[in-house]
Amino acid sequence: MDRLDAMTVLLAVVEQGSLSAASRHLRSPLATVSRKVSELEAHLNAQLLQRTNRRIALTEAGRSYVEAAREILDRVEEAERTAAGEYSAPKGELTMTAPIVFGRLHVLPVVVDFLKAYPDINLRLMLGDRLSNLVEDHIDVALRIGNLPDSNLIATRLGAIRRTVYASPDYLTRHAAPRHPGDLATHDCITFEGMASTVSWTFTDGKRDLAVPIRSRLAVNTAEAAVDAAVAGLGVTRVLSYQAALAEMAGLLVPLLADFEPQPAPVHLVYPSQGLVPLKLRALIDFATPRLRATLSKDQASLPSSAL
Repeated sequence: MDRLDAMTVLLAVVEQGSLSAASRHLRSPLATVSRKVSELEAHLNAQLLQRTNRRIALTEAGRSYVEAAREILDRVEEAERTAAGEYSAPKGELTMTAPIVFGRLHVLPVVVDFLKAYPDINLRLMLGDRLSNLVEDHIDVALRIGNLPDSNLIATRLGAIRRTVYASPDYLTRHAAPRHPGDLATHDCITFEGMASTVSWTFTDGKRDLAVPIRSRLAVNTAEAAVDAAVAGLGVTRVLSYQAALAEMAGLLVPLLADFEPQPAPVHLVYPSQGLVPLKLRALIDFATPRLRATLSKDQASLPSSAL
């Protein structure tokens, strides 16, 4: 039995959630996946998985073994990368994640230029608004918007992004523009569930936070939908400034209540804490950081001085 191969199969079963899902992920017959797990359990003389018709669960022995197996495989992978020269020259594979809209507008152009400058590096860019676990999902670096929780991730600050209220000119011809956050009580609001509460929005009034109730006529789960609904004149929305930048530049949306904007959301590049950082990852961070900082500084430059 190849124990490293068996560990790899076991981790795939755990990460994919079932033997059949692991089979599809590994592109290996289901019978082979099941046999390798059974052989590993027989070798250890311990049950690692509790099998049901649809899902699997780790036993106590399985949890401790999977943790150790993951560390062993990570060390083997690092040793292979070292032997292949990843630490002596910027080459190899990278995986990066970023929020959908910011990633498409600002990260993708940087990645394209990076790959042109480093022909020996291949990169997988995953755009999504779900926060991934970098270690478990084998992600090298992520762009994160918002305050970072305490973790073992290494963070490079790039800047900050404003949270701004918008409405269309058409809507504002039919409703008086709010001059104070409290005026939103009389307005139809379009709420983005990934951004804030659907029942209240928080602003800054001087040095204090001000939470105001809102009436959500439409709740959506993507920023693009919130922007589109606001452009259509349905009501007032609140998104991160870059998400509405194109609509604002085209005159389709008007920013409101700028003097009451809360503190901008910080933006970081984060990557897992590890030993020696591969040159391919260091090259990407060094290449992307000044370019993304320049992009974000433009957003900050348009922030009213009273909100700084």
